[in-house]
Amino acid sequence: MKPLSFAPLGLLLLTSAAMAQTTPDSTAAAAAPANPLTTYGFVDGYYGYDFKHAATNQRPGFLYSHNRQNEFTVNNAVIGLRYDNGQVRGALGLHAGTYVSANYAAEDQVLKHIYEAYAGFRPFKKAWLDVGIFGSHIGFESALSKDNWTLTRSLMAENSPYYEAGARLTYEVSPKLTLTGLVLNGWQNIRENNQAKALGTQIQWKPTDKLLINSSTFYGNEQPQDSVRRRRYFHDFYVSYAATDRLSLALVFDVGKQESEQRGGKADTWHTGAAFVRYKLADKWTAAARAEYYNADRGVIISTISPVAAATDFKVQAASVNLDYAPTSNVTFRVEGRTFHGRQPFLTDRNGNPTRNYGNLTSSIALSF
Repeated sequence: MKPLSFAPLGLLLLTSAAMAQTTPDSTAAAAAPANPLTTYGFVDGYYGYDFKHAATNQRPGFLYSHNRQNEFTVNNAVIGLRYDNGQVRGALGLHAGTYVSANYAAEDQVLKHIYEAYAGFRPFKKAWLDVGIFGSHIGFESALSKDNWTLTRSLMAENSPYYEAGARLTYEVSPKLTLTGLVLNGWQNIRENNQAKALGTQIQWKPTDKLLINSSTFYGNEQPQDSVRRRRYFHDFYVSYAATDRLSLALVFDVGKQESEQRGGKADTWHTGAAFVRYKLADKWTAAARAEYYNADRGVIISTISPVAAATDFKVQAASVNLDYAPTSNVTFRVEGRTFHGRQPFLTDRNGNPTRNYGNLTSSIALSF
């Protein structure tokens, strides 16, 4: 029997038990919004330039968002509908861009342009049960740059799920505490690649209006059906704090472990951290900075999901500075400079020589509605 084959049944039993305990008062529909059907859209056009770049317009393979250089293009263009009447909800969004080409390369052509597509209802008063394709429960950063403090994504965000497909049960314990349990097809994949299902959890606690603490987990076997099973364990933790009306801080730390190809062998471990600082300079101007690192045994996850014995470790530090100008509430012009440094060569330069250093500039104009 494949691991986690019991997971869908477990979620069904959990939901059934919750429904069995429902009282007439708890099933009363929440007050419906004036207009339960809304539309939304987002376009992120950008230009990037890499220093001492190789003779290609493609940025290094561990970058998936804004991953083209010396080229005017679109990272992500999204259009969608959402419905929520307080008792049932759903969404359908489509997208295209270089972000889609990079992150959805392994997906079926029919599915890769789905940004989100799910349907849900309230099994009881403070809970939602959704099934379909939705944003990942992991990470401080999302697929839409307008929601992030920095223009480009951190290494940890680029190499953990942006999206997932499955079922999720969300329960609001109180206005300050929300719990989520998930059964998923896998680690950022819409189409299942084996007969095992993955499990995920999320705890979000907001003790004050200024402080948010998040803990997210993932467990599953993410190897293709014809490969040796390598179970993956992962935990994402972050805390964000609005110190003043102008100053905001965030710390993020991820750690994961994946079994080796040999039963009983040493597991491959990766850990990564980042610190963010954002400061509002004026009504329309904001600056942000990020410092980060990424350490992965044999380059697990960031270089390959199935490392071999001869694979080298990936140990890189990076830093970036960001300047944003928002002429209106739904348009933002952003410029970011970023630099990377490795303990050992991790790229090749324009002359084909191994290098430990890499830097780039990225600019963007983003519109949301």
